[in-house]
Order: sequence, then C-alpha cells, then structure tokens
Amino acid sequence: MPETQAKIAWTAPTGKLGDLVAGAARRAEVLGGELRAWRDRAEGAGPRPSLRAAMLREAVGVVAEIKRMSPSRGDINPSLDAAAQARLYVTGGAAAISVLTEPEQFGGSSADLAEVAVAVALPILKKDFHVTPVQLYEARALGASAALLIARALEPERLRDMIAAAEGVGLEALVEVRDEIELGVALSAGADLIGVNNRNLETLVIDASTAARIIPMIPSSVVAIAESGISSRAEVERAAAFGADGVLVGSAMSAASDPVRAVAQLAGVSVTRNVRPRDSR
Repeated sequence: MPETQAKIAWTAPTGKLGDLVAGAARRAEVLGGELRAWRDRAEGAGPRPSLRAAMLREAVGVVAEIKRMSPSRGDINPSLDAAAQARLYVTGGAAAISVLTEPEQFGGSSADLAEVAVAVALPILKKDFHVTPVQLYEARALGASAALLIARALEPERLRDMIAAAEGVGLEALVEVRDEIELGVALSAGADLIGVNNRNLETLVIDASTAARIIPMIPSSVVAIAESGISSRAEVERAAAFGADGVLVGSAMSAASDPVRAVAQLAGVSVTRNVRPRDSR
C-alpha cells in the first residue's frame, strides 16, 4: 500500500457519520472531566481475552453484535437484554461479542458493555464512535478487549494517536475502513486488526463488493474482518473465499428469534488466508 496514500488531505465526515461523530464528541467531553480516573481504572483493569487471537483460528470468527436499533433500520430489538443475548451468542458458537454502546441512534449504553463483560468470557468489542482517548480508557475499564476506531472519522495523525492510546492501556484497536485509501491510512498508522465495512456510514448505503475488493489487499499478518450485510452461511463462505478472518454480524443477529441457531448457522466456516499477501507494508 503506497505510503503517499496516508498523506491525503482529510476532511471531517459528513452525513449520518458526521452526526454520530459530533454526538460522540459531546459525550466524550463529559467523560473528559474524569480522564485521570478513567485512565487509572483502565490501567488497573483485569485481563480480557484477545479479539485478534480469537480471529486467528481455523474457522472464520463470528463476531455477534448486540444492537437494539440503527439509523438504517430503525428498531431492531428494542427490549434486548444485553447480558442474556450475549450468553445465547456464546452458546451458538460466537468467537467474540460486539456491543454497540452509542445511545442516541443505536439504543446502546456503556452499562450494556459492563453487563456483558460480567456475563461472558469471550473477547468483547466496544463499538462506538470513538474520538478521544478517554473513551478508550472507559472501554478498557468496563471490560472491553477491543474498541472500534473508524478511519473516516479521525484525521490520520489522530488515528495513530488513538491506536497508541488504546495499546497503552492494553486495549486492541479494530480500525474500520471502506476503501483503498483508508486502508493505506490504517496500515500506516500501525493497525493490525482491520474491519472492512460494506456500508458507507455517511450515506448508509451498502455495497457488498467492498469487503471482497479490499480484504485481499490486507497483509496476512493483519487480521481482517468483513462487516455489514452478512446474514447467511453462504455470505460467510464468500467472505472466507476472499480471505476474511472474521465477520461482524449485527442487525441479523440481534433481530433473530433464535440467536443460538442464528450464530450456529454462521460458525465453523474454514478460513482461506492464502489469498492475501504475506507482507505489503
């Protein structure tokens, strides 16, 4: 991936992503008043299993998400009990749990994360619109193994700083990209765990070819997760064929009438990592 791609001019996100980032910045400002306390809690937090390690097995790792609603679908499962849902995902064979904590558009909360961390022993991804280190400290303190960082939402230098802040408290960073330029930025920032989102978060439009195009470009030393628009075993098999180590499944999983069966139907697909380059960084 050419180094020059990481030096492109960055503009603030627009559309729905812009709204979500602005909301996250307001919430982070409140948390920032207790930055030292959150950092101390993060540094003192007990060990959590690695999301990265959970994606480096012989089967494509299913990251099952807890999501009550979304801007694109509206209500999905408004009364969902986060801890109970997470236990069902574990029973079905999930490799990890994603907890969407954004409150205004997704109906989540940090309390959901804390409850899931107590309920299950799997790696937990805190999925939100993280823009400052204090949010990462909160994630680690509440029991997350990893936190989402969206390349489009962060200037390249800030992305690098956020990855370093996460690593500083023992938190993994899942860096989300949607095109070749963002992939270059993520790799240049040192990301070793990358999610490729089929959904453009500014427009909310899904292009199912995005992950299929980008994941084969990701070095095999970097974990690659396909995100959005995945709901069937055939789609997981397709993701495996283009080199995905894992799939993140949100709306389909949270809406399922039988979450155990929903996860089990997607789990157990063998990985195919030899379609990705050994090293291109």
